[in-house]
Amino acid sequence: MSGPAGLDALVLGGGPAALCITAELGAQGLDVALMSLRDPRAPWQNTFGIWGEEVDQLGLQHLLGHRWSNTVSWFGSGCLGDEGRLGHGRDYGLFDKAALQQHWLDAIARDGVLCIESQAKSLSHDSNGSTITTSDGAAHHARIVIDATGHEPVFLQRPNDGLVAGQAAYGVVGRFSQAPVEPGQFVLMDYRCDHLSEQQRQGPPTFLYAMDLGGGRFFVEETSLALAPALSYGELERRLHQRLNHRGIAIEAVEHVEYCLFPMNPALPDLSQQLLGFGGSASMVHPASGYMVGSLLRRGPGLAAALAEAINDGQRGRDLAQAGWGNLWPAELRRRHGLYRFGLEKLMRFDEAQLRAFFAAFFSLPNERWFGFLANTLPTPTLLQTMLQLFGGASNPVRWGLMQPKGRELSLMGKMLQW
Repeated sequence: MSGPAGLDALVLGGGPAALCITAELGAQGLDVALMSLRDPRAPWQNTFGIWGEEVDQLGLQHLLGHRWSNTVSWFGSGCLGDEGRLGHGRDYGLFDKAALQQHWLDAIARDGVLCIESQAKSLSHDSNGSTITTSDGAAHHARIVIDATGHEPVFLQRPNDGLVAGQAAYGVVGRFSQAPVEPGQFVLMDYRCDHLSEQQRQGPPTFLYAMDLGGGRFFVEETSLALAPALSYGELERRLHQRLNHRGIAIEAVEHVEYCLFPMNPALPDLSQQLLGFGGSASMVHPASGYMVGSLLRRGPGLAAALAEAINDGQRGRDLAQAGWGNLWPAELRRRHGLYRFGLEKLMRFDEAQLRAFFAAFFSLPNERWFGFLANTLPTPTLLQTMLQLFGGASNPVRWGLMQPKGRELSLMGKMLQW
């Protein structure tokens, strides 16, 4: 149980978002506790990728387990030549997930953060802060509680504005009868669909995300960019095997099977609530790419500093939460989030040929533009310019698809303009 004065901050969760913001708050010299349903040292199952420039700018390149300079995508016949091969000209990295986890755990231990392994059962607020009561009846009071429990948060409230699209993937780490990608290569997107029947091509498009891990080991993952409801693991597994079989490749040894499913375009949280969020609970997944770890690493320090300043100024309760929300989701980022959601709503309705042509045009944009788009680092005016440039350089079928209002585009645009 926290002491009479309570904590400065209590973070709920045990994944990357929770560890990241806990470490950053501890680095600010705050009295912080981390409450997790399970041991935060438990190994993480899924992989986390990031562009090399992002991790270099953060000075965290030592946390990468793999890094590739030979980075490509394939978009199939009719796109950029016979096979539609496009080199990205940028390094891509895969985090050593154990090293990334330990990076944050070491910081938490160094700053004396209290770790509580318990289940949060109820949350209450007052003018001084918030109180979490656990399943064993203990009460923990803090000036601010941060819900970082993931895409289905325990307490955080998000408005419901329609079906949420899920990015789903099924992947295998293992050894193969022959290399599924070139030696030393990373494939961001392989949208070639010559392995599919004409009937299958009428269904939801999927792509291969794949990489050479060295030593005869490879990671191959069939991915659905976004769909509501999400594509099933069974269908993704069938498509992965069909893709490999078409190229005469057999899986000889399986080291790990990865199942990945997360929401791409949820609405922003209710920014008036006294509870603060971080990570997936706070809709920080990039709606255009599905990436989040880079955003956690970039935005975590700023949020922690803003909360520390507000706490040192004596702010508590709702005022403190508003200081946090104002830093995490300022108007500029809210507008960008709205633009990305608007764009994804379009892409979800593209057929296989339109989607291949769209991404071929997207990655033909100036390198800094498509990179900034995916990293969410372009200022809003530049982001709009980039989207217009993409429209101008796209094929007529893609332009027509972008102009057709088939889904929630108009309502999403209206909400974005309100920001």
